[in-house]
Amino acid sequence: MVNIDLLLVSVLRALVEVAGFFLIGQGLLYVLAGSSREKNAVYMLFRVITNPVVKAVRFITPKQVVDKHVPVVAFFLLFWLWIALAYARQGICVADGLVC
Repeated sequence: MVNIDLLLVSVLRALVEVAGFFLIGQGLLYVLAGSSREKNAVYMLFRVITNPVVKAVRFITPKQVVDKHVPVVAFFLLFWLWIALAYARQGICVADGLVC
């Protein structure tokens, strides 16, 4: 029997992990590639993938937050969302008597 709540939380957690890892990769390339990063194909791919997350965080953050800092804020929000989903997953497992 498949627990739909557990499946949903696990899928959301995996999506948050992927977005977080792409933000980490983009940040590393930002540092390593230097000023030529805009010509780097991998950096542009990471930027396209993380763009929806960064835009969503830009929408919810106040205008006083500089655009340069929004990806960092996005990463930390994703981190705390990942932690919250881990607690939710554990709560579902305990409530249903599952071994997760």
